[in-house]
Amino acid sequence: MQYDIRLVKLVSGETVMGQYDSQSEALKDVVLIQTIPTGAGVQLAILPYGFPLEEDVGGEIAEKYIIYTYSKIPEELSKKYLEAKSNIRIASSLDPLGNKGSGGILL
Repeated sequence: MQYDIRLVKLVSGETVMGQYDSQSEALKDVVLIQTIPTGAGVQLAILPYGFPLEEDVGGEIAEKYIIYTYSKIPEELSKKYLEAKSNIRIASSLDPLGNKGSGGILL
């Protein structure tokens, strides 16, 4: 199954990611992308858009609120989005011992 996953900036200034639905012209199953400064640079956190009141990925944002669409999404970020959306861990994002990789993306 092919997903049209998009990483976008909203008129509010938030960076979000979701699955684009061309019929409703909206981004669905929306997650918020937050940057967390660290001593070695930054890490990214993926949170349900409704967090902390909603813990499941969901929701919908109309296309009219999108001001920028990133042309490329890092593969690791796409995998983490699918993991957050489905609650299924993708094996390639784990090291041989089953620990999270150190790719700089938190869940």
